[in-house]
Amino acid sequence: MQPNMRTLSMAKLTLLALFCSQESLAGGLMLYEIATDNAGLANAGAAARAQGPSTIASNPAGLSYLDGTQITAGAQVLFGDLTFHRDVATNTPGTGSGNILDPTPGASFFISHRLDEQWSVGFGSYGDFGLAENYDDDWSGRYFVQDASIAGLSLVPSVAYRFNDQWSVGLGLKAMFGMLETEAAINRAPFGLLDRSDGQFKYADNTWGYGANLGVIYAPRPGTRIGLAYTSEIDLDFEDRLDVDGTGPLLDPLDGTNLELDTQIPQTLTLSLYQQLDAQWALLASVNWQDWSEFGDIAVEVETARDRATARAVDANYKDTYHLSLGAQYQATPALLWNVGVAYDSAAVSDSDRTFTVPMGESWRLATGATWALDKDTDVNFSWVFIWLGDMPIDQTKTLSGERTSGEFDNAWLQAFTGNMTWRF
Repeated sequence: MQPNMRTLSMAKLTLLALFCSQESLAGGLMLYEIATDNAGLANAGAAARAQGPSTIASNPAGLSYLDGTQITAGAQVLFGDLTFHRDVATNTPGTGSGNILDPTPGASFFISHRLDEQWSVGFGSYGDFGLAENYDDDWSGRYFVQDASIAGLSLVPSVAYRFNDQWSVGLGLKAMFGMLETEAAINRAPFGLLDRSDGQFKYADNTWGYGANLGVIYAPRPGTRIGLAYTSEIDLDFEDRLDVDGTGPLLDPLDGTNLELDTQIPQTLTLSLYQQLDAQWALLASVNWQDWSEFGDIAVEVETARDRATARAVDANYKDTYHLSLGAQYQATPALLWNVGVAYDSAAVSDSDRTFTVPMGESWRLATGATWALDKDTDVNFSWVFIWLGDMPIDQTKTLSGERTSGEFDNAWLQAFTGNMTWRF
């Protein structure tokens, strides 16, 4: 990779990360950690809590439970260890992958305002979809991917209506700015050239997609809330021409090849419970479904052989996922609220279909956090979550050249530290 191209790529990844909180933390690429107190509960009770303006992201109906004007602003950092270890089946020379996960900053912003006893409005800006990875340039799987990122920044104006003490509904119109970039090496050796150094390609595009968040909260009695939230699918149709660095009679025609990647951010459905047990304790739970089987294309692949070179979009072959979480809140003092949660997410991809572009699998979460009331109008929250991904085997082979990289990500894990403040006016 040329130094100037790499510098530009990593600067872009950093910028995307700041606004989109890119990591693969859920069963797919959807995020629960968006710099809010929800991180400390592992998403438990997310669609029923209605404890701050960040409810816009989890259930817009929760806006009807918020008084006056409230603002929540948060920041977080995600880091971990995602290192691939080759096995003896790998036939492509090169180094190890290194830790492909760089520390990643993120941020979010939410504001809510009650208009009257029935109507409330709000706005949220957050990144709840994405992945960014940085492999060593000369690693043995460089012909599959070197650097890659996909991310979505959501802008969500929302409104809620409260019918009575029991029923509330909400709607958010979601505009997502999608960004995709991928780079990989190209094997020029099959062409029989005197200079057999690797070539490289880059593919990048930005696009907008649109959808909606819908939600309802039912409170059968004081201290009990049941929330049901739905987010619609969002189509992100990427289209760009390959930027190929490297020459050859068969490689030259690939430069400028137009490719379309049709991706679909999945629709989701979340059912949550918030149950106040007594003056100090509350129990929270969530069940979530994500429609990853309709995701579509996830990567670009370039293949080379002695007599030809090809480029194509790669289908993700994903399957639907589910999420289960359980959490609790403890009001230790009038000013201190403790959160704790545990969660499980199933994998969106089988071992045989897992790719280096998106190395993900099932995950377990352990989370905690605390909210301090600095005064009656200001809260500060700090949360921590540990995500265990375990071992993720991958075995990818090029169809034309037979280049194979096989092994697994051993004991993969991620962590997130989140801080946010809420002001009430």
